[in-house]
Amino acid sequence: MSTPDMEKGSAPRVQPVRYARKEYWNEPTMNWWEKAYLPEVLRGLAITTGVFLRNMGKWITGRRGAVTTYYPEERRADFAPRNRGKHVLTQRPDGSVQCIACNMCATVCPAKVIEIEPGFDMNDPAHPKYPVRFEIDYSRCVFCGMCVEACPEDAIRMEPDVPNLVSDDRYNMWMTMDEMMTWRPQSDVAKPYPPKPVSLTRAARSEGGAPSKH
Repeated sequence: MSTPDMEKGSAPRVQPVRYARKEYWNEPTMNWWEKAYLPEVLRGLAITTGVFLRNMGKWITGRRGAVTTYYPEERRADFAPRNRGKHVLTQRPDGSVQCIACNMCATVCPAKVIEIEPGFDMNDPAHPKYPVRFEIDYSRCVFCGMCVEACPEDAIRMEPDVPNLVSDDRYNMWMTMDEMMTWRPQSDVAKPYPPKPVSLTRAARSEGGAPSKH
């Protein structure tokens, strides 16, 4: 049976790979009151109305109430310059990830939200280990910065900005390696890696000559 894509002669659609996420021991569960939905909606409206009336009362009586900042176009004056936000994976000069998949960041993470799948490159004796998959569960991340402090290779950093963090699907809050490398690419690593060795031709190896450029 042919599909519309096959009839047009185009390649079949490739479904994105959805990795099986681990289940946490303290997964949030809703009680019958929360499942009823309407009581929680009314409670949320009551909280919002109370905050609005308190701030309005402050402004009316000449006191300073809450001030709305249109983030990210505007920043609060007291916004911490070293605030820890979105993660960034640094790159080597050839554009590959600086990470060596040592799992130190995942080990020290207090929330256990970092998952790394290591790979091995036989043709790279200088740094053969690399991450095939590097993901962070932002629905549980506490933004403590311990992963940055533990990294021995300056491979992970945190920018004082977290765009598009809110989502109605927990799965969409997993930060992938591609996004962490391309969001704000950085290659000024504090510990530069040696370049990969250039392979020699058979004649050059026998003569002890210079590496081949081919």
